[in-house]
Amino acid sequence: MDEYSSSVCYTDYDDDGLETFKRYKPRSLDELASRTKFSKKEIQLIYQGFKQECPSGIVNEETFKHIYGQFFPFGDTSSYARLVFATFDLRSSGCVTFEDFLICLSTLCRGTIEDRLRWIFTLYDTRKSGKITRDDFHVIVCAVYSLLGNVSNPCCDLETIREHTATVFQRFDKLHHGYITMEDFMSFCLNEPTIIQSIDALRTMV
Repeated sequence: MDEYSSSVCYTDYDDDGLETFKRYKPRSLDELASRTKFSKKEIQLIYQGFKQECPSGIVNEETFKHIYGQFFPFGDTSSYARLVFATFDLRSSGCVTFEDFLICLSTLCRGTIEDRLRWIFTLYDTRKSGKITRDDFHVIVCAVYSLLGNVSNPCCDLETIREHTATVFQRFDKLHHGYITMEDFMSFCLNEPTIIQSIDALRTMV
């Protein structure tokens, strides 16, 4: 397929020479298949859907939030979508290419339990410090409550969310360091059958 012939980012300009938007052409189909756990046919199908939503081949944060919001119509997805977007933005460039999207989707849907736990840790590590603090946990818990909206508990107040954050964080931070390392996180999750079952359910997404 010619669509997969190269990995090139084109910049379009208007009549005054001002940058308008960028178009991204992904890598070859063979290379994308080698870098992910999707077949060539699956990649073609995923690409078709991606191009329908993002004709330029690039997703910025606002577009990502809009797409994400369609899956959770009863909540405010902006905070959670922003955090997810940061994990898909592999180059911290402010945009997600099809290649970025495919690699992360492969991790979530076809990766090992360890691969997916590492992705979740990255999601929770909101300041990208390599450690999850209670404040990081609080950001995630607030985002999840906003995401679920009235489906979760319409009576939930800030104090309840704060208590929930403290309870969950203490389960992970058994040594009371005030932070959770990747090793702590992996060790705890791998020994919790309910967590493993929930994460393993992601395999059915694609």
